[in-house]
Amino acid sequence: MADVASCPGPGNSPDLDEVEIIDHVWIEMSDGVRLSAKIWRPLTASTKPVPAILEFIPYRKDDAVAVRDHRNHAWFAARGYACVRPDMRGHGASEGIMLDEYLPREQQDAVEVIEWISNQAWCSGNVGMMGLSWGGIASLQAATRQPEALKAIIPVGSSLDRYYDDGAYLVGCYPGQGLGWGGVMFGYCIRPPDPAIVGDVWRDMWMARLEQTPMFAEKWLNHQLRDETWLQGSVCEAYDKIKIPVLGVSGWNDCWPNTMIRLLESVGSPCRVVSGPWGHVYPNQGGPGPMAGFLQLALDWWDRWLKDIGNDVMKAPAFLAYVQDSHSPDPNPTDRPGRWVGEAGWPTQNVCARKFAFSQTGLVDGAVKTAGRVKIRSPLSLGVDSGEYMPINGVEELPRDQSNDDGNSVCFDTEALHDRLELLGTPSVHVRLSSDCAAGLIAARLCDVAPDGSSTLISFGLLNLKLRDGRDRLSPVVPGAFMDITIRLNDTGWRLAAGHKLRLALSSQFWPMAWPVAQEAVLTVDLAASHLEVPERAPGTGLEIPEPFAPVEAADHPPHTVIRPASGSRSIRRDGRDGEVRYDVGFDGGETTLHANGLTFGSTNAQCYAITDGNPLSARAEYRAGFSFSRGQWQVRTESELIVTSDEDDFCLKGRIAAFESEEEVFTRKWNIKIPRKVY
Repeated sequence: MADVASCPGPGNSPDLDEVEIIDHVWIEMSDGVRLSAKIWRPLTASTKPVPAILEFIPYRKDDAVAVRDHRNHAWFAARGYACVRPDMRGHGASEGIMLDEYLPREQQDAVEVIEWISNQAWCSGNVGMMGLSWGGIASLQAATRQPEALKAIIPVGSSLDRYYDDGAYLVGCYPGQGLGWGGVMFGYCIRPPDPAIVGDVWRDMWMARLEQTPMFAEKWLNHQLRDETWLQGSVCEAYDKIKIPVLGVSGWNDCWPNTMIRLLESVGSPCRVVSGPWGHVYPNQGGPGPMAGFLQLALDWWDRWLKDIGNDVMKAPAFLAYVQDSHSPDPNPTDRPGRWVGEAGWPTQNVCARKFAFSQTGLVDGAVKTAGRVKIRSPLSLGVDSGEYMPINGVEELPRDQSNDDGNSVCFDTEALHDRLELLGTPSVHVRLSSDCAAGLIAARLCDVAPDGSSTLISFGLLNLKLRDGRDRLSPVVPGAFMDITIRLNDTGWRLAAGHKLRLALSSQFWPMAWPVAQEAVLTVDLAASHLEVPERAPGTGLEIPEPFAPVEAADHPPHTVIRPASGSRSIRRDGRDGEVRYDVGFDGGETTLHANGLTFGSTNAQCYAITDGNPLSARAEYRAGFSFSRGQWQVRTESELIVTSDEDDFCLKGRIAAFESEEEVFTRKWNIKIPRKVY
């Protein structure tokens, strides 16, 4: 065990003796449900009101993210802001039940919390909102509702379209890994409240969560087209309602790298965006590096819009992007070589579409048309080297060398580049193809191929052929009939070195990122009617900014004891007897005791993705999560499990949740559900 009273990295906590921390306060909603909130604020706020910063998420302020919360919010409080961190209803010590993500009631809660904050004696009346992932999405959703006190937001690692790129259908195909979010989420929702906060009613609250929490994946699979279920809460449907300043921050290695350019293109209020090399993390607390002084950037933003302090925050480029240089594949979040560039707006004259035609020998620069056709039939297991959908904990989550998957794809390469090729923006592939059956999906990967043959993933895109005319409708696939389709790849910032090759790899599978369609289609591509389009940034244009950020800062860790450190593992196994490929992911979140409240908590998570080449109905995904909590004689834990399979007609979901007190099982609940494969 190790006692930790300060962070292993930079800690910057000036005068935390001048910060007051209120561990719990009730905020009552209009329907009577009370949310539990934690507050960090300057001691002087009682006599000199200050602006407030709200982070609104379901991830348990009193245990699971307590350390992360403190490092950010204590830092802001020491610099003159009150920071408020409620748990959403149904989570932590908050009352109520969460029935799905981003429901109108959840959004109304955010508006009412903002109003409550602005009316407190210690608040100046100005409120900002920030958050990573769910918290960033909640910030954007709150902005569309226009509460008077909300003056600016900072969404980090956020999505804009719940169907296209949130935890649902991932750029056009249902992700096997996204299904896991539906399974894991109901495991998050069944964790018990802390009796030290809510008192003797804790067990009744816990049982209500166990009895009433739905399996989110069931609802999501029952809505396989982009219908009202997904339109509700999708910020892209309400850009015009955002009237306040927006500072967007994300990373190219995040699951949602497309948000920044979309915000810059679509939001009419003052808007700046930053795209770094990071994964699904705060840039001051995770990689890939280089990490950034995110808190100082945010402080400048808050000073400008919440305190009306004149500064240079809006004089910086509207789009600050880290352009990654060619590098060897590395699944771990190490520093990526590259440089920061700036653009005054988007679109920019510094980036133009460059076309590469398809030929029998590779990619041909320009609009040259080459007659011929190629067939694509990929192994069902292709894709296991492409990394996690949502890289967050740093253990080999990023893409590995793509050479194996490239060898099972149809690849189009450029000649070795004479000069560097810089990409910034959205690549796309325009293909005329046919399928030999009434279904099919296509995956496109853009790779950087080094002289030694190693292949580093730059970007990828997916499309279910039945959704080629829009995600809100089904378009029949007629066997043998050619279709003109466009595959949008994820946005990227990348510079290929001279001597490297740009590769486009096309495949008919992308497991486990995309669940396979029921039939193993053979696709035929018409070379003459197909091309790749990449966003080329002209050399020597725009701005190059050597050091746009201050060094990383954060408050020291709150005192805690690490009982069991976090660890993770990943393995890919191929069974030579039956052809099964099994991809196992394990993450032990460790076990920690917080000194402030005496609570010990721990977590484990396991995922398994298995498929047998040659049998698209063999796909199987398993998700298991466990959480434990203890203080003295109070010892409780939860388990959740979801197993997803499919036959030719249906998805099959088998789920289970269980609760234990001192190792005695006190609750169990099971699901066994079939859902028609309307699209897949």
